[in-house]
Amino acid sequence: MAVSPLISRSPSATASSSNAAMKLKKVATQSSLNGPEIAPSPLSMQNSDRELTEQLNDDVRHKYIKDKKLGEGTYAVVFLGHLRSEPSSFVAIKKIKVNAEYKDGLSMDAIREVKYLQELAHPNIIALHDVFSSKDKNLSLVLEYLPLGDLEMLIKDANIHYGVADIKAWMGMLTRGVWFCHENFVLHRDIKPNNLLIASDGEVKLADFGLARSFADPYLNMTHQVITRWYRPPELLYGARQYSGVVDVWSIGMVFAELILRVPFVAGSSDLDQISKICEAFGTPTEANWPGVTKLPNYLAPDNNHMVPLQGREFFLRQFPTVGAVGADLLMSMCALDPRKRSSACQILQHGWWLTEPKPTNKENLPRKSGGTKKMGDDLTRRGGEVDDTPFKNAARQLDFNAMR
Repeated sequence: MAVSPLISRSPSATASSSNAAMKLKKVATQSSLNGPEIAPSPLSMQNSDRELTEQLNDDVRHKYIKDKKLGEGTYAVVFLGHLRSEPSSFVAIKKIKVNAEYKDGLSMDAIREVKYLQELAHPNIIALHDVFSSKDKNLSLVLEYLPLGDLEMLIKDANIHYGVADIKAWMGMLTRGVWFCHENFVLHRDIKPNNLLIASDGEVKLADFGLARSFADPYLNMTHQVITRWYRPPELLYGARQYSGVVDVWSIGMVFAELILRVPFVAGSSDLDQISKICEAFGTPTEANWPGVTKLPNYLAPDNNHMVPLQGREFFLRQFPTVGAVGADLLMSMCALDPRKRSSACQILQHGWWLTEPKPTNKENLPRKSGGTKKMGDDLTRRGGEVDDTPFKNAARQLDFNAMR
């Protein structure tokens, strides 16, 4: 995995670094000619390093001009910006607010976002161009400008019409982005429609890495309090502390279902309500269909009078007929209750659904909605795990799973 410095070394920044280094070398040479050589003190070396770092930081900050505010939250402020040397090259400048509650004023969300966006470069992951700090110690992330808002905008807008070919294109972009994260041992842990931003050419980009983390050791304990509730897999709701990339795959499946139905498929009002809705939709987890589930910390034994049998292909085909039998089979593989039976991102990309008709829509021809710049600003100001559920509140409660069996 490529590791980048905190401040991106652009050509101009590199040139400034070289000039500063030459000046330091010249001063040292003159000193040796004018008198006996004196070893620099540790304090003077620290000051020189600090001056060089500050110069590099100033060079990066000077590259950009900040324009109008796009959005503001308790976590960050997002501005529209552009390159000083090229006013038509727009960027989004995300200024993360200093918070005295955290060491050095930065939350773990901000540190994670910088770390993983510097390490991950892919067409379906939002690009981090630069990072710089300001005099008030706020950290600014210079991000790719994605003016068409997010996937949630398109799902909610009844005036936007899209079909299976469009869904196939969006799902392909999302899955390729997640696959790349997993190939580099990174879990995103907050996949949902309003974290899927859209570029001017129609490309979908995975954003908001505030809950992301590395997962090289399969036996390492991790928190289960991640992923926005409606997109959280059952193993995390049951308190699993050891898990893999298939937690993201469940979220991909929930996005897939939402694109088809245009409402969240299972939307609980609490963690207990969420697991209840998952059981109602997909079946009740038992030792028979999910060996080891009863040993998970938060597992609750179901009422024998409310046991729901594990759903098969017929249920998915009845519930999601528009994507056909092959598409329903793909969705079912993403929604397996037992995480060991759930498809990986790689397996999803190898599924036969992508080869069936209709073929995915070219990204330039995908449906789009104007006025997405402000939505992008609002999305980037949220902290990981936050969700605006107002327009879809209780929508999933209207789905009668019993009638669909």
